[in-house]
Amino acid sequence: MSVYNSLDSITEELRNCMKCGNCQAVCPIYKETRQEVATARGKISLAEFILSGEIEMTAGMADRFSLCTTCMACNTNCPCGVRFDKIILAARAESVRKKGLHPVKKIAFTALKMQRVFDFGMKAGSIFQGVALKNIPNRHSKLARMRVDIGIGKEKVFPMLSKKTLRSEFPEVIKVKNPKMRVGFFTGCMINYFYTDIGRAVIEVLTENDIEVVIPKFQACCGIPASVNGDVASARTLAKRNLRAFEKMGADALVVACSSGGTAWKHVYGELLENDRELKALADKWAKKSYDISEFLIHQVPFKKEGLGRVARKVTYHEPCHLNRGQGISNEPREILKSIPGVELIEMKEPGRCCGMAGSFSLVHPDLSVQISDRKTADIQTTNTDTVATGCPACRLQLQSGVENAGFDEEVLHTVQILAESYRVGKEELKRSK
Repeated sequence: MSVYNSLDSITEELRNCMKCGNCQAVCPIYKETRQEVATARGKISLAEFILSGEIEMTAGMADRFSLCTTCMACNTNCPCGVRFDKIILAARAESVRKKGLHPVKKIAFTALKMQRVFDFGMKAGSIFQGVALKNIPNRHSKLARMRVDIGIGKEKVFPMLSKKTLRSEFPEVIKVKNPKMRVGFFTGCMINYFYTDIGRAVIEVLTENDIEVVIPKFQACCGIPASVNGDVASARTLAKRNLRAFEKMGADALVVACSSGGTAWKHVYGELLENDRELKALADKWAKKSYDISEFLIHQVPFKKEGLGRVARKVTYHEPCHLNRGQGISNEPREILKSIPGVELIEMKEPGRCCGMAGSFSLVHPDLSVQISDRKTADIQTTNTDTVATGCPACRLQLQSGVENAGFDEEVLHTVQILAESYRVGKEELKRSK
């Protein structure tokens, strides 16, 4: 039974917990609050009381279940192998069934399902954002940024909405001479609307490797924001739309440059649609064909190393939770970075520690999000690097905000952007040598 259908579906996971407290050692929220309710063990006890009928799923109880970044660190540190992420998702879905969705989240997830309306709203936002928000210069990138007061005495740095979305910037099919294969590119929301530079880098790298790229216009949000907040109905709608959009266009494989989006395609869609035989089969088919961009470049192409130009960067790598623990991808981004001439990879002490972004968690609990981020920022600072690489646009946002508020000069990029830079430099070096 899917965790999205009933709280009863995770009773076996609850029974596996022996209350040892090993989750305390790795929980980013417990390290900041020192409260038992922050740990997996604490929330498991609450879930058990709810299932037994001793307590009800109240608004206060739902708020306690929101105190989780779903970083899955507790899963990997649990001697009994308890999948706490399954428990938290089931509890949140139960909360929405019993108490309904928060009005703001309901509006947001409804808009995500109305693609044309959502696109129009984002376009309007890109036009008027400069009126209401403070634009700040960025010497590292052409991307404009804004500072937003998050109400805890600190401002957060956000990327400005792109004037032109990634999907409107490119045709649905980007052809190359003598293509090796045809690959679908799932852009997700942040890459389509904010970090279009990541999307362009993905396309640049794929075409450089003789791959035809397909970008369906009517793909939608991955649905993870809805699913992790318990809005199962909205998540299912978005999953169906994405599956149908890519099935219609056809491709040998699907690549994703967002760790949450990759997790959705590989693991979540099959669970969301398990009661629909036709769509479940479609979800399973695409799950087998879905790859993170680093995973695809290492194991499926593999990517060209001849023609790479020298990129003088000292880089430290931050592992996104949904990429490392969610998909088991850790070495691949490092292999790409190590293959680039001039790049020196310097590891931080805890590269896999959650950065505190966690989507809506950073909005609902901004103080905790910043506290968790500050630890990551301090770790980055000890590396004495000039660049942070990561595999998630949401992590990129959090990391950039952290290093800028800390007042030190560090560029935050997606790993694929550094590879694209190397290909560009290589072409320039070749021209000069002729």
